[in-house]
Amino acid sequence: MAVKIRLSRFGKTGAPFYRVIAIDEHLKRDGKAIEILGQYDPHKKTEKLNIKKDRVDYWLSVGAKPSQTVANLLKKNS
Repeated sequence: MAVKIRLSRFGKTGAPFYRVIAIDEHLKRDGKAIEILGQYDPHKKTEKLNIKKDRVDYWLSVGAKPSQTVANLLKKNS
């Protein structure tokens, strides 16, 4: 099973927020996640990204691949 770290969309129309999740790469975007790693809210003024850094590091160490968007968010956050 190949694991990806990617965003899953939540919220209402016009006001989305996203969860950062670890998920099998063959499942749908909003499918059942293996683990919820954090939350990204692009509409907040401060603290747009809340993430469990230790869990993200674990998933990256066991071979999970982040999506391009998540990789950019992690780079900005560190």
